[in-house]
Amino acid sequence: DRPIYEPSKRQLVWRTGAIAQIFSAEEPDALRGPQFSVAWLDEICKWRHADQTFDMLQFALRLGKQPRQVVTTTPRPMALLKRILADAGTVTTRMTTHENVKHLAPDFIRQLEARYGGTPLLRQELDGELIEDRADALWKRDVIDRHRVEAAPELSRIVVAVDPPVTSGAKADACGIVVAGLGHDGRGYVVDDRTVRGREPLAWAEVAVRAYHAHEANAIVAEVNQGGELVPTLIRQVDADVPIELVRATRGKWIRAEPVAALYQRGLVSHVGIWPDLEDQMCDFGPDGLSGKRSPDRMDAVVWALTALMLGGGAPRVREM
Repeated sequence: DRPIYEPSKRQLVWRTGAIAQIFSAEEPDALRGPQFSVAWLDEICKWRHADQTFDMLQFALRLGKQPRQVVTTTPRPMALLKRILADAGTVTTRMTTHENVKHLAPDFIRQLEARYGGTPLLRQELDGELIEDRADALWKRDVIDRHRVEAAPELSRIVVAVDPPVTSGAKADACGIVVAGLGHDGRGYVVDDRTVRGREPLAWAEVAVRAYHAHEANAIVAEVNQGGELVPTLIRQVDADVPIELVRATRGKWIRAEPVAALYQRGLVSHVGIWPDLEDQMCDFGPDGLSGKRSPDRMDAVVWALTALMLGGGAPRVREM
């Protein structure tokens, strides 16, 4: 008794006459007008406009005798999820990945435990635990949440920061690609995270250039400690006219990140929407790096971007090409 999918209407229709409409969390205003008796909110912790989309949906749940909604997600310590869990009307059910092992590839869990065993990330992803910030992390979620905005003001300068991986392939570190801008109010705004993993060098260069054009950026800021002159060469292969600012790390990641974290503490940086993977790295970055010895690729990229925009001649050395 499978329903019929009508893609032009973005809806499923059953023989009984029941209809399920499909919406994107990227378009909160699409929920203005329609009304429902039941809603399913999937992976709410990955929604960029989580609060706005959730709030609009509440006004649309007005049909039937008992309108209900189901939230399914890998938990992250975001304010909205905590609010939902604390609601007296919420019924919470938890399930670990181990309980679903019969439906997974034989080596899936073994490989994850070998790579991430003992880390908060593994407890979050496999055990469904709500992991709070590291006590010694440079960034705190409540600080990021406090200054989060739904839209950026007019920006005077925009950069795409690239933190390239040492190698390529499926097991390589990700290439951190983050877009940030400087407002006329003097504040920094993180507007996009286009980080890619397991892609060939030319592929991530193409992603960076697409981000440059999509956001009408002023320059691509690229770290060259790993790739050297290969990095600007790749970018110029994609678009020879893109301005490139090469940065070279002369001090450790923690020391480079501290002044940027201080900007957040002073309320001078806002995230436009929610960037879960980026924020997970930032709030898990301590003096010894990320738990599980992972590469802080996204965090590195945001540090390079905001250093270039707001710290001028700070710790990283910047030279223009």
